[in-house]
Amino acid sequence: MFAQRLKSLRKNKKLTQSDMANMLGITRQGYAKYENDESEPDLATIDKLAEFFNVTTDYLLGRSDIMNPRLFENAGITNQEYLNLSAYQKEVVDFFLTRENLQFYDRPKRLLDALEQFEIFYEYWKKQQEQKDEE
Repeated sequence: MFAQRLKSLRKNKKLTQSDMANMLGITRQGYAKYENDESEPDLATIDKLAEFFNVTTDYLLGRSDIMNPRLFENAGITNQEYLNLSAYQKEVVDFFLTRENLQFYDRPKRLLDALEQFEIFYEYWKKQQEQKDEE
């Protein structure tokens, strides 16, 4: 679980393995072993990664599906509401909560109140990314 989450978080930030290795002060090959589940970092490195990605160590290690409880609280989502979402809905919520360059003109008080509209935007965004990747 750790390896999958680490790779996903890195890709969401559009960083390379070399970028991450430099940030951690290790070789790219050493970092790649984390993502390939061939090696596990020490506790200090896990803390550094969690802080860098703004997630809890529990999320990073697979002990929780909640990336950052504070983000959900700020979006008006309780832990139980998040856990009750489908995998796709969690993907959409995570996308909107982790985007640093995404701004709202009229942000809803509760993210779940606008989930359907966010799902439409998310699908549109994914198609744009696919088109960019094909170019």
